[in-house]
Amino acid sequence: MTNVQGKWALITGASRGIGYLSAIYLAKKGCNLVLHSRDKKNSQKVYDEVIALGVKAYQVAGELSDMNQVNALLTELDQQPFSIDIVLNNAAVQIAYRTDYYNTPVSDFTESFMINTIVPAMICYHYLPKMIEKGFGRIVNTTSGIRLEPEQAGYSASKAALDKITVDMGLNIDGSDVMISLTDPGWCTTDLGGPKAPNTPESALPGTLLGVFLDDKKSGRCFSAQEFAGMDLEAALEKAQKETTDIYSSK
Repeated sequence: MTNVQGKWALITGASRGIGYLSAIYLAKKGCNLVLHSRDKKNSQKVYDEVIALGVKAYQVAGELSDMNQVNALLTELDQQPFSIDIVLNNAAVQIAYRTDYYNTPVSDFTESFMINTIVPAMICYHYLPKMIEKGFGRIVNTTSGIRLEPEQAGYSASKAALDKITVDMGLNIDGSDVMISLTDPGWCTTDLGGPKAPNTPESALPGTLLGVFLDDKKSGRCFSAQEFAGMDLEAALEKAQKETTDIYSSK
């Protein structure tokens, strides 16, 4: 199991939902945190809570639909006296549910792909070379299990594209201690998931963080968080190692 004590993790969308819960979870393991939100006032609560748990934290703000703000955020972090060891690309948007899906507007796709696909990819491209250089890193990209719902085409297509990018990106680092993976939290009662979801955000942990704590040097896998609901971390990691396959074994 990877020891995250003293390492630095960047969490996008850290002010609420699964991002917030992941921050608290990692802080309890001794991990220092970079907490992203649209506005620093939104992440003040989680910042105060993780500081109280005895770790270091830093707040960054930026609208992920604006690549200029994303670049400014990354530049700001590059100037800090710490380096990022772990990235949780957690933030996402679900634009709309279109019952009249034949009239889905172009903006559903452009907005969804920008935040759900392009920005996570750019963050990966920014940090992967740095992780490779120092010989350690973990990136977990949050995906979705939504399938066969044309009513949510923009959202589901953007997540499918992120899946493809993540798996392909993992090929050349597979077998190293720089690991990239996907996590599907399941349908949870977050602001994105809505009140009708069958799962609580808490049920997504530790499943959403398996890609952080696994140390078997395998990349490109997707972990369905609800399969690990209610388990402690050690048991979840054991289950994950037994039941997930090496997707690059026949490369």
